[in-house]
Amino acid sequence: MNYPEQIADHFKGVYFGGNWTCANLKDQLQDVDLKMATAQIEDLNTIATLVYHIHYFVLAQTQVLSGEPLNAKDSESFEHPKFSSEADWQDWKKSIFKEAENFIQLIKKLPEEKLQAFFEEEKYGSYYRNLQGLIEHTHYHLGQIALIKKLILKPTYG
Repeated sequence: MNYPEQIADHFKGVYFGGNWTCANLKDQLQDVDLKMATAQIEDLNTIATLVYHIHYFVLAQTQVLSGEPLNAKDSESFEHPKFSSEADWQDWKKSIFKEAENFIQLIKKLPEEKLQAFFEEEKYGSYYRNLQGLIEHTHYHLGQIALIKKLILKPTYG
């Protein structure tokens, strides 16, 4: 297995399962409805906000792997769409997983020597650093989502 395939499998694990942490975004969101996704617990981000934030950077890297320029701003990464119905929320969840599958395929097609090249500009570091950082970032916020779900399901918050 080459390195891009290993990175793609690592990303697939955090989104769809099969990693050694036994935690993944798809399982965490499976039973999250719109009410739970937008529930505000004290000053924490909502689940919807965290999912959007995670996936925002997946889409940004997808652009670059597709040959487009990097077009992302940290300041916009928490501004999720307004969901007007449960169907909107469920459809959006389906779309992020479809986009993640596309991203996995793009990583697998990446030439191995590209991993050490600069990701758009020198200041962003290498492709490897950005891909691996995206996976770490996803795990970090996945842990927050799991804890927020527990708080929501506690009788004092629910």
